[in-house]
Amino acid sequence: MEKLQDSLKYKQWVKTIQENGIDLKSVEELSISRKPNGEILFAKLKIDAYSKNGEKLLPIVLLRGHFVSVLTCLIEKETNQKYLLLVKQFRIANGAISYEHPAGMCDNETNPLSVAVKEVKEETGLQIDESQLVQLNDTMLYTSAGLLDEGGYFFYCEVVLSKAEINAFQDKTTGAEGENEFIQTYICPIDEALPLMNSVASQLNYFIYRQKRG
Repeated sequence: MEKLQDSLKYKQWVKTIQENGIDLKSVEELSISRKPNGEILFAKLKIDAYSKNGEKLLPIVLLRGHFVSVLTCLIEKETNQKYLLLVKQFRIANGAISYEHPAGMCDNETNPLSVAVKEVKEETGLQIDESQLVQLNDTMLYTSAGLLDEGGYFFYCEVVLSKAEINAFQDKTTGAEGENEFIQTYICPIDEALPLMNSVASQLNYFIYRQKRG
């Protein structure tokens, strides 16, 4: 059974806030959710902490750890047309189908590149390697820093394929066994993808990519 103090997400959170001058005086575990193997999935903590200006900070933090998001661009070699390889699945927080880039939590993995490669393969069936990934953000981007430690590594990869090879990725059923993932792939022309996305992380990944790559 993993202890809070031994988990990577806890160590990363403590290191980050201390590097920003936060005086962390105490941490109390309020609740912890675990994976079947005992690894910490989420933790709700009550803290006593002060800013470098001496201000007392809000006393609750939720630890989830960091994630990767990989904009996966398939380029048709005959025409140079760009398509996005998206994944679609129901999300419990809003009950709707969500169209997203392949993504996943880093958990206790320290190398986000290896997580990105694993998630693209697991969620889409596309095999890439780390050399094909380009990181889009120079610093960690946080989803809700007022409460949540979660930050994102945003990547893209571009893969040149024939039209037939691209079409072969349409409507594939994927997802990790044992993780309650029921995922289908979806191929979309890049200019038609944005209205489908209701995830802030997916839209952010898209906008940064279009800004840098067009």
